[in-house]
Amino acid sequence: MTAPRRTAAGDRGGRPPVSSAHEVAAVAQRVLLERGFDETSVDELAAAAGISRRTFFRYFPTKADVLFADSPAEVERFRAGLAAGGPADSWRVVVTRAVMEALRFAPEDREWALHRAQLFFTVPAVQAHAVRVWATWRQLAVDHARRVRHDDPLFSLAVGHAVLAATLAAHEYWTREPAADLGDLLARTLDLLLPPDPPSQR
Repeated sequence: MTAPRRTAAGDRGGRPPVSSAHEVAAVAQRVLLERGFDETSVDELAAAAGISRRTFFRYFPTKADVLFADSPAEVERFRAGLAAGGPADSWRVVVTRAVMEALRFAPEDREWALHRAQLFFTVPAVQAHAVRVWATWRQLAVDHARRVRHDDPLFSLAVGHAVLAATLAAHEYWTREPAADLGDLLARTLDLLLPPDPPSQR
């Protein structure tokens, strides 16, 4: 993940400007939920964040990209978590631990994470934008499963789709029950959807 970029001095508006893509995204998501995705302009999002329209586009090519500000870092944490599994670890334990670590957020970012999930499940344009991120998550899980059971391509493909389905199911449930703990939901949905260990791993 690149270091947070500072806003230029000329970008300051009526509000103190935020200073990173994550902070801009947090403000923008709040505004998009309040006013509606299609009803809110980039100019309004930039003004709410205290930056210029030009600076907004330095962070995000489109409005939909706001929801994916942290996706590169999450993908890298997922990749690292899968690689960190030891030979004695169950692949299901490794995958579950990697997913939970990748999507872990600081307590002060709980609102940001919930807003992101709420927008994702209510804005079709955002869902369409997520296809690239989905494909990356799925492929990382497929590659990991292939190392476990290299002789069964159906098994590895099933693991990839199960990881994606479990992650989405956990987030969707969380939008309906926001008092729940997302980490617990991820662990439960992964346990429900991941296939059992191959015979050689039991």
